Amino acid sequence: MAAEKMSLSKAINASLRTALESDPKVLIMGEDVGKLGGVFRVTDGLQKDFGEDRVIDTPLAESGIVGTAIGLALRGYRPVVEIQFDGFVFPAYDQIVTQLAKMHARSLGKVKMPVVIRIPYGGGIGAVEHHSESPEALFAHVAGLKVISPSNASDAYWMLQQAIGSDDPVIYFEPKRRYHDKGEVDTSAIPGPLHAARVVRPGTDLTLAAYGPMVKVALDAAAAAAEEGKSLEVVDLRSMSPIDFDTVQQSVERTGRLVVVHEAPVFLGTGSEIAARITERCFYHLQAPVLRVGGYHAPYPPSRLEDEYLPDLDRVLDAVDRALAY
Repeated sequence: MAAEKMSLSKAINASLRTALESDPKVLIMGEDVGKLGGVFRVTDGLQKDFGEDRVIDTPLAESGIVGTAIGLALRGYRPVVEIQFDGFVFPAYDQIVTQLAKMHARSLGKVKMPVVIRIPYGGGIGAVEHHSESPEALFAHVAGLKVISPSNASDAYWMLQQAIGSDDPVIYFEPKRRYHDKGEVDTSAIPGPLHAARVVRPGTDLTLAAYGPMVKVALDAAAAAAEEGKSLEVVDLRSMSPIDFDTVQQSVERTGRLVVVHEAPVFLGTGSEIAARITERCFYHLQAPVLRVGGYHAPYPPSRLEDEYLPDLDRVLDAVDRALAY
């Protein structure tokens, strides 16, 4: 089957459709996911085609949604839960970290928890607080959860397929400002490992590691740096728990420098763990300290200040220049 060009949001829709067709135990649940098709129309048309018992409009109660999904998983279903916006997940945080993440270990492996929680996250859409944040590090810190984020349409399709097929709970962060970015999706391909990072642009002078919405910014920075004769390698991390440190290490051993980029605040963000691990692993290869670029340790600002808050091309290139200056 030839690859089809589609937006990231359409790729997620297609992946959900494939899962619903392939397994009658797959259910979709969330606020406005059915008749409305989701606030971003990601689930558009699914309730119409699969019915209200497979694509379920829930009350506005995130804790209840996740708690119900846990009960369904105990009965052999594979629920896919949508949290409407990133900041709305916290009423369900207790259910996720004290129940969903722990059931497998608590039962000594007897109980599986095949639950996917889809969370649109990040800024760039001019929304207010609780609609534009990046809480991925909070979930990556919790043992028992897989935490992933696609940066392109192909990964959006395949990583969701793999998440739904997993017997472990997966937090699937969707970069909402990339929903309309288009790319080739081959639905007949054989995907690589779910948690493997990928070198998406080779380079020799410095490694840029990013995930989700920041991969495009990293690629733009590499293209801009190339015009000045600098060769940057870009690694799409794809997974925040577990993290594929081996691929990052191999890249840094080639380039000698690393800048980690994410939208979330730098303070105690995913980049902190990557910086520490790579410093341990690559101490004798590093020609400069590992630098981090991210959001500020402050509440998400009003939309008029959003461009000042979010990491952009200039902030990434500034970190690149500082690393190359050592």
